[in-house]
Amino acid sequence: MTPINTYTKVVKSDPALIPEVNEYLHKIIAATSLSKEKLSNLDLAISEAISNAMVHGNKLDPNKDVTVTLNIYEKRIELKIKDMGKGFKPEDVPDPTKPENIFKDSGRGIYIMNSFIDDVFYNFSDEGTELVLILSTL
Repeated sequence: MTPINTYTKVVKSDPALIPEVNEYLHKIIAATSLSKEKLSNLDLAISEAISNAMVHGNKLDPNKDVTVTLNIYEKRIELKIKDMGKGFKPEDVPDPTKPENIFKDSGRGIYIMNSFIDDVFYNFSDEGTELVLILSTL
């Protein structure tokens, strides 16, 4: 299925750029039929995903980019965040709800995304890791 619209933004691995990317995506997505609650959830997931790509994927290397692609379909939104890192094994990420992880300063991003987004998956390649977030607009 071909998207109705596609938007792409490429940024350096600088966490100071996260609000700019969030605002850019928020304005586009707010014009869709997505509910305010789902938009709020998506905003949070976007922040987490971009932060993870910059910090964990690209290791804050200013020479590495994060590419964000937003595809708008009739009944869903698909967001792809691609870093230039080596990848990881999702099953190796500690469960942040376990008692030994409750007070850790990090490690909740994937859990948050899975809690608020309809479908979350990864594409791993030699060029980096692509996180795909899918949210129904219904």
